[in-house]
Amino acid sequence: MEFGPRALGARSILGDARSPSMQSVLNLKVKYRESFRPFAPSVLREDVADWFELDCDSPYMLLVADVAKQHRREMTAAEQALFGIEKLNVPRSTVPAVTHVDYSARIQTVHRETHPRYHALLSAFKARTGCPVIVNTSFNVRGEPIVCTPEDAFRCFMGTEIEVLAAENCLLLKEDQDPRLRQDYKNAFSPD
Repeated sequence: MEFGPRALGARSILGDARSPSMQSVLNLKVKYRESFRPFAPSVLREDVADWFELDCDSPYMLLVADVAKQHRREMTAAEQALFGIEKLNVPRSTVPAVTHVDYSARIQTVHRETHPRYHALLSAFKARTGCPVIVNTSFNVRGEPIVCTPEDAFRCFMGTEIEVLAAENCLLLKEDQDPRLRQDYKNAFSPD
C-alpha cells in the first residue's frame, strides 16, 4: 500500500511517456473514459530538473511544473489552426503522454532511498531508452477504487486491455491467461 492521495508506483498502471498514443490508449482501452484526460509522470529524482522546470522533491505527485524547454515541441502553424480533440492530440514534447496542453505536468519524483524497487524500474527504463520518465496512473478503472489486493489487480487486469501484470515477483501476460476469466469493465460503469 501507499501513503498519499495518488498512486505512487505500488498500485499503478505504467506506460511509456514518449509514446504519442499512450494517453489515448490508456484512457480508451484501460480507464474507459474520454481520450483527452491527462496523466502524470513519475521521474527519477536525480533527473527531474533535466526534464521539468522543477528541482525539488515531489514524492506524492502534488507539485505541477512545466516540461523543460529542451524537451518541448512547439506547434506548427497548421497544428495551431486545428480545433478540439485534433489540437489536443498534437504532441507537445518528447514525453507527450504526460504533457498537458499548457506544457505542464503533475510530477512524482522517485527516490532510491524511499522507493528502491520503483527507482530501479525507472533506472532500467532510462538505461534502455535514455528517458527517466514514465506515465503513472492509479490501478483502477472509472468507477472503481484503486486495487488493494492481488485479486483486485488480477480482476482489473482481466477486465481491461492491460497487456502485462506485475505483482511482486510474478509477471503475467494477458495472452497466457484463461480467456474464460476475462471480465467486461468497459460497460460496467457509467461515464463520469
